[in-house]
Order: sequence, then structure tokens, then C-alpha cells
Amino acid sequence: MIATHSNGTRGFTLVEMLVVVLMVSILASASLPFVRYGELRVKERELKLALRDLRKAIDDYKKASDEGRILRKADATGYPPNLEVLVEGVTDNKDPKQRKIFFLRRIPRDPFQPASESVVPRWGLRSYASDAKTPVAGEDVFDVYSLSTGKGSNGLAYKDW
Repeated sequence: MIATHSNGTRGFTLVEMLVVVLMVSILASASLPFVRYGELRVKERELKLALRDLRKAIDDYKKASDEGRILRKADATGYPPNLEVLVEGVTDNKDPKQRKIFFLRRIPRDPFQPASESVVPRWGLRSYASDAKTPVAGEDVFDVYSLSTGKGSNGLAYKDW
């Protein structure tokens, strides 16, 4: 109710203003979980894209190795020795000008890992000789996984994505 004063001016009472402020704060606090869930979904989407890009680059490296475009030892698996080689590039043995093949522009960051001073993003590495249930780094990089200990909105641990 708008109060009317004796001089003809109109305005809201203090109680009305407090009720409006209370209602706005209740609505804002109710929407906070939806905002947090939205942020989580964005991070999960970034993780999926980063894993897809890294795994595609690893597979492309392996394909180039199998085609003889990358020089490798006879007992090597053909997978990259580390993630940095995907960015630094390797010499194309089938190119007469010996140009480099690049598989990634940069190593994507795991969105669930805190930003650190380290230039190289941290990922869990699994070698070809490693078991899928207990991944261990080795002489090559067969797969990557998140080092996050959290669980996704789908119920799976991020390291199992």
C-alpha cells in the first residue's frame, strides 16, 4: 500500500520496502543452485572436448606412425612418447622437404584442475602396456584421463570419462 502524506506526496512505507528486499533475496538464493549446476555443466563439456581433442591427436599420431610418416624404433608401439610432441610436431619422413606434422596447437587444460604456475597442463597418462582399470604412465601415451577426484553429473568419476 502506498502511503499518502498530508502534503500530497506518495511513497512506500519502510515495511513494504523490507518485504520487497526479503522477497528478492529469497528468489536470488533459490536460483543459486541452478547457477552452480550450470557452471558444472560447462566444465564437464570443456572436459569432454579436451579429452576428445587429446585422444584424436594421439590416434592421428599413431596413424601417421603406422603409415611410416614418423620414424620409430622397431620395438616401439607408435604412440607419442609424451603430450608435448603433439604440439612441437615431428618430422614427416614422406615429405621431400621434411616439414613437421603438428597434431595440436596447444595441450588443452583439464577444467577441473586448479590453474597453476605450470605452463604444461596436467593430465593422467596411460601407456599402451598399462591396464585400463589401473592406468600407469610409461614409455608412450596411449590414453589420457582427468586427475580430478570428483564425480560427474552422470555418476561416473571424471577419471573414468
